[in-house]
Amino acid sequence: MGKRGGFPGGMGGFGGMNLGNLMKEAKKMQADMEKSQTELAAMEFTATAGGGAVKVTVSGAKVVKDITIQKDVVDPDDVEMLQDLIITCVNDALSQVDSEQAKQMGKYNIPGLM
Repeated sequence: MGKRGGFPGGMGGFGGMNLGNLMKEAKKMQADMEKSQTELAAMEFTATAGGGAVKVTVSGAKVVKDITIQKDVVDPDDVEMLQDLIITCVNDALSQVDSEQAKQMGKYNIPGLM
């Protein structure tokens, strides 16, 4: 009578891959991903709006590091325009971070990650 249950072919049921090698590769990938995340967090991304009237710099960790506003764009009668320029800059800089993150994490090709 044959064996019942278990993996076909014994422990080699992972496509012939040794479970120890699989775990080793997973740990290496995790370390590489953590390194990429650390490198991304250290990067800075800058966006401008209004022809350079407003400039925003954010870190790869999505922390606003700097906002520069030229004096001539500050108009007390048109605060909404300044607010729009700042929002545009911040969103553009954050979009740059997302794009870089997708580029870096995409090289790991893990289904469901991105």
